[in-house]
Amino acid sequence: MSTPSSVLTDDTRLSRADRLLLRVEALLNLASGITIFALVLLAIANVLLRKFLNAPVPGYIDWTEQFMAIFAFLGLAYVQREGGHIRMDLLVGKLRGRLLWLFEFLSVLFMLLVTTALIYGAWFHFDRSFDWNAPNFSTDSSIDIALPLWPAKLAVPVAFTLLWLRLALQLWAYGRAIRTGAERPVAVPLIEDPAEQANKEAATVAD
Repeated sequence: MSTPSSVLTDDTRLSRADRLLLRVEALLNLASGITIFALVLLAIANVLLRKFLNAPVPGYIDWTEQFMAIFAFLGLAYVQREGGHIRMDLLVGKLRGRLLWLFEFLSVLFMLLVTTALIYGAWFHFDRSFDWNAPNFSTDSSIDIALPLWPAKLAVPVAFTLLWLRLALQLWAYGRAIRTGAERPVAVPLIEDPAEQANKEAATVAD
């Protein structure tokens, strides 16, 4: 079971765009979860094979490195949508109304600029390892079993691009909230105090 989302929805274009993007984010987040589960199974297999057959999984470290790149990045946009990233809100949590949305707008704008630079760098890093004319399309491979590294490197700019879209949508939402003075705007995670968070988590366990 999951904790109920603090993101409000309605019938506006903004909210429809939010829910459409959420479908993609949720799919990639599911892929991250499946990757973690596969990594756990791989670790179990490696331990058992090493213990009983003295034959560990070939390239275990190589596979682990590939998996880590995938599950570490694919869920970024989903967590941003749900407000799950670590943040310091001692000051922001005390603000209300347009001033709060202005601070949120500026912080998201900063993240958008940083993410734009990260997309460029991550794509350049992927492009250096990918070649249509090379074996396995890769000019870069792992040390042990020569796994092509471009799939894991491609996951990073893809994840950052989706995060960029989420941040752009949140800028739209916060800008709209600043203009209208809405107390509870849609398509953005609303700030919850510790008591509200605890109540949601308790309700999830109770269900």
